[in-house]
Amino acid sequence: MKKLLSIILFVFIGIAAQAEYLLIPMDDSQKDHLKAYGIAYSVLEFDKEVEWLLNYKGGAFMTAYYEDFEKLCLLRGVGYKKISNSQAQTIRDEIENPVVNASIVKLLTAPKIAVYTPTSAQPWDDAVTMVLEYAEIPYEKVFDDEVLTGDLPLYDWLHLHHEDFTGQYGKFYAHYRNAPWYKAQVKEAEEMAAKHGYEKVSELKRAVAKKIRDFTLGGGFLFAMCSATDSYDIALAADDVDICSDMYDGDAADPQAQSKLDFSKTFAFEKIQLERNPYVYEYSNIDVNPATRNVTEANDVFVLNEFSAKWDVVPTILTQNHEKVIKGFMGQTTAFKKEVVKSSTIIMGENKALNEVRYLHGTMGKGTWTFYGGHDPEDYRHLVDEPPTDLSLHPNSPGYRLILNNLLFPSAKKEKQKT
Repeated sequence: MKKLLSIILFVFIGIAAQAEYLLIPMDDSQKDHLKAYGIAYSVLEFDKEVEWLLNYKGGAFMTAYYEDFEKLCLLRGVGYKKISNSQAQTIRDEIENPVVNASIVKLLTAPKIAVYTPTSAQPWDDAVTMVLEYAEIPYEKVFDDEVLTGDLPLYDWLHLHHEDFTGQYGKFYAHYRNAPWYKAQVKEAEEMAAKHGYEKVSELKRAVAKKIRDFTLGGGFLFAMCSATDSYDIALAADDVDICSDMYDGDAADPQAQSKLDFSKTFAFEKIQLERNPYVYEYSNIDVNPATRNVTEANDVFVLNEFSAKWDVVPTILTQNHEKVIKGFMGQTTAFKKEVVKSSTIIMGENKALNEVRYLHGTMGKGTWTFYGGHDPEDYRHLVDEPPTDLSLHPNSPGYRLILNNLLFPSAKKEKQKT
């Protein structure tokens, strides 16, 4: 009898322990917002569910309590609270109140992440790889070989950063054509084009852009920053049109290239006017002109727009933050002129006074895409050969949080509201 009672008591204690929850707040009380996303990802890797509490304590995470998860929070310096089952239900009831602009989404699986980058690139060349490594979230690198051989469907989420999909090598020719890194980049790209049977790098990159488009159409989640945003849409619009000058591909650009652009093929932009001068460090009129923005680092900001958490769940997920005013940061592509943004696009972050957009989202087929202007949210003007950003100095970066919102987005499933 004593043995039976001991077994019953053990089972009861086990059930009681699992009835507790781990709440990870994401408001100003959180010590390390960026690593908190890594905790959520690790929970998903253990096949456990995470509830993302949209607009509650800055977009808090809640999951069933396990000692291993608590230890992980302690090890990584992430703030948390242990709460009872009844406390967790009280939070849910508060969020589900129809008059409260909050919602719950369930994160069910850990998304498989790919970053499009050459093997020669350093992790600090890309804000996304930096924050993934800081948050301790695993990812794999893919490049033209993997894209063209059909590997993208193996992944849920794909990131593009400062790639040039137009075949103009970032239009760095005027200032860096004699730099060893530029020459190495050209050589690597030309060898890759030849390997896959293309005469020009622009043809290779156009084929890659189409494969990425197909990945998105099929249900993939595409996230792009810096020059990968506008150069990608330009490559799609310039399908079968030569827009490259002779120093980039050996022959002159099509003089009628501008009139041949097809904006029905683009994701985010229309009314694109190409920058035809090969010596100008700009692709088109999509990107804002730093010389005419009339802002300084001190007042360069953008504001996250507010959405209905119960009805506009997707943009609400992607804008979760403990701050609504975000510091601006420059890049090869810094921000997008509002007049070239398609009306079908969801604008999630903008500076209305400057009439520029920083953070965009939309759907394409069964998938979605997000474009985020700028290079590094904690380095206002990142220059070539500058040292990497130390994210341990910016554990609460609201600009980097936007990246990580996108990373968890493929796992999100709207929780059914009670009837």
